[in-house]
Amino acid sequence: MNCCFATTPDASKAKECILPSSLTSAPIKSIIGPGECQFNDEFTAVPLLENTPVSSTSFVLRFGLPDTEKGLGLSTCACLLAGANVEEGEDMVIRPYTPISTNEDKGTFDLLVKKYADGKMSSYLSNLKPSSTPIVSFKHIPFNVKIQYPFKKAKHILMIAGGTGITPMIQALHAIIGEDPKDRSTEKVTLLYGSQKADDILGKDMLDHWSATHEDVFSVTHVLSNEDGDVSNMKDMKKGFVSKDIIAESFPGPDEDVLIFICGPPPMYNALCGPRDQSELSGVLAEMGYSAEQVFKF
Repeated sequence: MNCCFATTPDASKAKECILPSSLTSAPIKSIIGPGECQFNDEFTAVPLLENTPVSSTSFVLRFGLPDTEKGLGLSTCACLLAGANVEEGEDMVIRPYTPISTNEDKGTFDLLVKKYADGKMSSYLSNLKPSSTPIVSFKHIPFNVKIQYPFKKAKHILMIAGGTGITPMIQALHAIIGEDPKDRSTEKVTLLYGSQKADDILGKDMLDHWSATHEDVFSVTHVLSNEDGDVSNMKDMKKGFVSKDIIAESFPGPDEDVLIFICGPPPMYNALCGPRDQSELSGVLAEMGYSAEQVFKF
C-alpha cells in the first residue's frame, strides 16, 4: 500500500501520503569502496530533515550529511552507528543501522526504523521532529564493514531477514539487481523475509515491485509468524517461521555455488545459524550441511 500511518495513539487510522524515494526507487548500483564514508570513527551530529511513518510501527528518517554536496559514501555492505542522548544524565545510547538509501542521494541518507515498545533508541528516533539543529550523531568504523560487493561471485544468494534485518538486504539488492545483466555474476537472489503480519512487512511495495521487474534474478517469499488472514492462495506468502523445509524448497543445497546472508532478531540467528557474534555455524543451516564460509551474519 502506498500510504503512511498517523503517529497519534490511534495509529490504525491511516492517512494518504507519498512514501520516501528510498522505498519506491528502482534498484541503483552505486558502489564505493571502504574508507570513503562521510562519517568516521568520531561521532558527528547531523539534523533530521524528515520523519515519515510508513506503517503503524515503522518510520523512514531522512538525515542531513556533513557535506551537503556529496553522497554518504558508504560501501556495500556496511552500516553506521547512531548515537543519541535519549535521557538526560544517562550515557549515549548507541545502535547500528544500515541506510536504505544509496550513495546517489546527495546531502542526505535514509534509515528505516521499527519502533519497539522496549526499544530506547527506536522509540526516541520515531518521536523526533524534523529540525535544522543537529540532534543525532553517527560514526562509521571498520568493524561495521561487512562482506563486500561483488559477493564472491556466488551464482545463487539466499537472503534470510527478519523485521528491520531487511535493511542490509536492500543495500545488497541495490548492487546486485541494479547492475547491468550482462555484468551480473550472481544469477539468482532468493529472499525469505520473516514478519509478524502482512500489513507490517517493511518495504513490501518496493520488494514486490523489484521481484516483478527483475523476476529473472530476484524473488521474495514473505513468512508470517502471527498472521490471522488466509494466505493459502498467495504464492509469495507463507505462515509460520523460516524453517528447514522452507529453505530446502526455496534454495539449492550446500554443494552448489551459493552464499547465505542472514539478519534479524536473536531468536532467528539462534535457530538458523547460531548467535550473530559467533563465527561458528550451528542451527538449521549447519544441520542442512552448509558451511560457515557460506553463511554471513549481518
